[in-house]
Amino acid sequence: MLKHWPPLNALRGFEAAARLGSFHKAAEELHLTQSAISQQIRSLESFLEQPLFFRTGRSVALTDAGFDLLSTTQSLLQQLAVGIRRLEQYRKPNQLVVNSTPAFARHWLVPRLGEFHRLHPEVDLWLFTSDEVPDMTSQTIDIAVRDDLSAQAECSFRVLLEDRLYPACHPRLLAAPASERTTLHGEREMDWSHWQVQGGEDIGQRNQGLNFSDPGLLLDAASQGLGIALVSELLASDLRSQEQLTPLSARQVRGPRWAWLVHRDSEHDPLAQSFCRWLEQRLT
Repeated sequence: MLKHWPPLNALRGFEAAARLGSFHKAAEELHLTQSAISQQIRSLESFLEQPLFFRTGRSVALTDAGFDLLSTTQSLLQQLAVGIRRLEQYRKPNQLVVNSTPAFARHWLVPRLGEFHRLHPEVDLWLFTSDEVPDMTSQTIDIAVRDDLSAQAECSFRVLLEDRLYPACHPRLLAAPASERTTLHGEREMDWSHWQVQGGEDIGQRNQGLNFSDPGLLLDAASQGLGIALVSELLASDLRSQEQLTPLSARQVRGPRWAWLVHRDSEHDPLAQSFCRWLEQRLT
């Protein structure tokens, strides 16, 4: 990596002069004097220790090195411009940043966001998903809704729902003998040991099978007929209503605890309050 970089202004001046084929036109485009453009390019050539232009009277033409640098410079300036424009999303006046797990976002929140948007079209919601619990003190997040939360500094914490778990599979697997059904294993509460410890009945689950770290993928696998899984009542609600999942037992066991963290700076924000009220009505 270079220890020293040429000035950005010199690169901008070079790119404009090379693209337009004229120091004068480059000066007009950048609202500079022609002598300023000439000085920028001379300093760039001095830095690179080679000429970038052939100068013949008032006309200029790129050297081979100039052609090479032009391609690199245009790509650099384009990426920089895109990156700067992308920063606009961080200062939208009505933006609300909500964090959740990928599984909650995909299987519960996103299917219901249309309703929230119809009720509150003024909210410019940004859904940020992560596998890890966010640090609300260092990250720009207004609300976190997850099943792995605990209290954090500078935030209000509230449990919204005590979930339940039950074994389920795709309806077409019901006709297959229990011994022939693949067992799908998850992590934390979605592991079958949780079912066994809490007194669930034996439905043919086995220790071996397919394993998933993401509850969302576990649900997808079960709904596509890959095997039997221990699923969240909350996250599986849509798949069950669409008849892509069916319970294998009437019994249920204790599941994850869904909660929210609302940052102190967002507690009295009308946008955050609108989302919290809507979420509370849908979950509790």
